[in-house]
Amino acid sequence: MSKNADEVKDKLVQLRCHFTWELLVEDSEMPDLENRILEEIEFLDTKYNVGIHNLLAYVQHLKGQNQEALGSLKEAEDLIEQEHGDQSDVRRLVTWGNYAWLYYHMGRLAEAQTYLDRVGRACKKFATPSCYRMDCPQMDCEEGWALLKCGGKNYERAKACFEKALAMDPENPEFSTGYAITTYRLDGFNKSTEVSESICLQPLKEAIRLNPEDAYIKALLALKLQDVGQEDEGEKYIEEALTNMSSQTYVFRYAAKFYRRKNALDKALQLLKKALQATPSSAFLHHQIGLCYRAQMIQIKRAANWQPRGQDRENVDKMVRLAISHFQFALEQKPTFEIAYIHLAGMYIEAGNHRKAEDIYQKLFSLKSLDEESLQKVHFHYGQFQEFQKKSEVNAIIHYLKALKIEKVSLTRDKCINSLEKLTLRKLSRNASDIESLSILGFIYKVQGEMHKALEYYERALQLAADSGNLGTCPLGMEI
Repeated sequence: MSKNADEVKDKLVQLRCHFTWELLVEDSEMPDLENRILEEIEFLDTKYNVGIHNLLAYVQHLKGQNQEALGSLKEAEDLIEQEHGDQSDVRRLVTWGNYAWLYYHMGRLAEAQTYLDRVGRACKKFATPSCYRMDCPQMDCEEGWALLKCGGKNYERAKACFEKALAMDPENPEFSTGYAITTYRLDGFNKSTEVSESICLQPLKEAIRLNPEDAYIKALLALKLQDVGQEDEGEKYIEEALTNMSSQTYVFRYAAKFYRRKNALDKALQLLKKALQATPSSAFLHHQIGLCYRAQMIQIKRAANWQPRGQDRENVDKMVRLAISHFQFALEQKPTFEIAYIHLAGMYIEAGNHRKAEDIYQKLFSLKSLDEESLQKVHFHYGQFQEFQKKSEVNAIIHYLKALKIEKVSLTRDKCINSLEKLTLRKLSRNASDIESLSILGFIYKVQGEMHKALEYYERALQLAADSGNLGTCPLGMEI
């Protein structure tokens, strides 16, 4: 690399733009991310869409489509011309920064330098300490939007960006909207306990106060109110959002989710199919449709006292087939959609195809994108599969323990403790001298903080081990 290129690179790394924000996106997530960006450009009615064209340019560059990326940056520039105020100045800086990086990667150093000079002049005008770096709430907001769109691994950093911006300007409608959406996403992502569901209620209400016409935010608030048992109030917001013509494709998605969880499955499917006409490749929509068919299957089975025959059996099989096809399509669009794999495995179990279910779980375990909470979920569901379908208590215990050893507090962890305790007590009822079961119970009570009970079971296990001359490492590596 030439000396000139090195000098340009030294300046480029000082910029704040999509090329320097360390947006974490897996290669396999790229098609879904691009789909979601294009959907947002076409269907989300928002005043804040310069950033999405910048993000599209960055994604196109990652795919090697630099000419298309230049076109997207031109669209961002054209939109900025329609804006005024501080935010448009900052959006201009982000766009120029992306131009500079893009031309650098294309080997067009003179053009890269031209855009660096523009950023430099703007920073001088704003009297920033750095020649090429602007630190202000509007820039934090731009970074927050980019991180938010790039998926779960980026949510905490997105939240920090919006918090920082709001600390400087608490009444800013855009900062408030970004913060509310981020806390909503994190609430769904870190669903540790029922109480945590309400973390984003206040930010969502605040965002609606500052953006009273925003139907998208109203739909999110409705879902969150439903989560905390205020379904009637939530439905008022859904109805308001549905009467508003803005962002309808997105409102249909969230309204459908609301009605599915209310068990109004026909209404949910009707809304999802409307949304699907606009965005036929949406992984989210296909997953939600699959969930509706799964819920209809459960309804039929429940009405038939869990033993469907004749027409009921045919309807159950039909719902299973439909759910499988939609979950599969969602995964084709988004191969890192962890919960869709779990739901697909569940449908194959319903269909009696345990081999397919096993294949899906093995694929899940091989995913590099799994975070701790997702891995915990996979171990729990695979443990259930081993216990109830494969009839392997040993394998079920191994996976329940693996889930428990992930110390992330969550509803899945609570379910896991419950399943492991039931299974272990059942084993003990068959053999009261089972050292492994006693030590596992000791571990369960230790995890729950019931130290007296834990000690009691550990001591019983130790005594039995001593009596049998088998004192040493406990089975499954449990310390006693």
